[in-house]
Amino acid sequence: MSKAFASAGDMAEKQISFTEVGEGLYAFTAEGDPNSGVIIGDDSVMIVEAQATPRLARKVIECVRSVTDKPISHLVLTHYHAVRVLGASAYSAPQLIMSDAARAMVVERGQEDWDSEFARFPRLFQGHEEIPGLTWPTTSFTGRMSVYLGKRRVDLMQLGRAHTAGDIVIHVPDQNVMFTGDIVEYHSACYCGDGYLREWPATLNAVRAFDVDAIAPGRGDALVGREMVNAALDNTADFVTSTYRSVARVAQGGGTLKEAMAACRAVCDPKFGDYAIYEHCLPFNVSRAYDEALGIETPRIWTDTRDAEMWAELQG
Repeated sequence: MSKAFASAGDMAEKQISFTEVGEGLYAFTAEGDPNSGVIIGDDSVMIVEAQATPRLARKVIECVRSVTDKPISHLVLTHYHAVRVLGASAYSAPQLIMSDAARAMVVERGQEDWDSEFARFPRLFQGHEEIPGLTWPTTSFTGRMSVYLGKRRVDLMQLGRAHTAGDIVIHVPDQNVMFTGDIVEYHSACYCGDGYLREWPATLNAVRAFDVDAIAPGRGDALVGREMVNAALDNTADFVTSTYRSVARVAQGGGTLKEAMAACRAVCDPKFGDYAIYEHCLPFNVSRAYDEALGIETPRIWTDTRDAEMWAELQG
């Protein structure tokens, strides 16, 4: 490998923000690191996204305890990625929910993803010794399900494939607020390495159809107000479309992966080059877009070995 992953040198602590996005609803954000969400019901609390380790999860719990002493009853995971799910044990939530498709991906590629992301994100996996193993749901679903936290209804929905095949969103109708996971980002690069780039914009339109008042995105600041929400939806769509189209032109024209990388940089660097984790995501995004443009529908499994080989090819 010609040089380390772009994320390997990012060892500085991030400033945590805990932002109210609706009554009893909060977004835990940290300068482009993975976000978590908090939904406070009548008698208990639902957490959205577990974080990468129990150590990071305890930072979320500390913020929760600053606003409520109600027990954490539910943990919802929007998809299967290790940085989102491996901190689950810290919450001791009786109910852990993900989509059927996300659970299937834990079966198919959960360990490989853990090994892969562990090598990519050394700071996020500090304290990894506490992780008891892969994270498994107590409940999974396809399409839609509702959870009642007392009188507060929380709707869990699959609106389409985007960041992964198993993505879900969480909508709280009494406040018209949505937690989107990595379907939506704000001034943070979309990670498309396991994505469906051609379908992603349609899934964003399905989110837009709810006309929500606020979104807690996967990474980046909380989006409060419809102007900020719509700007983030537009920007995420532009990121994904710009990546796919620039790479597809090269791939379908018989060009190499490295030529596709150069073409993507020419289009995306001027618009997104200063986004959080942009340099880290770019090679993975190009690789997946290249595959998708050549008709490989299901994302190939990333392993620590495949990561290193791809990174060396594109960075050398």
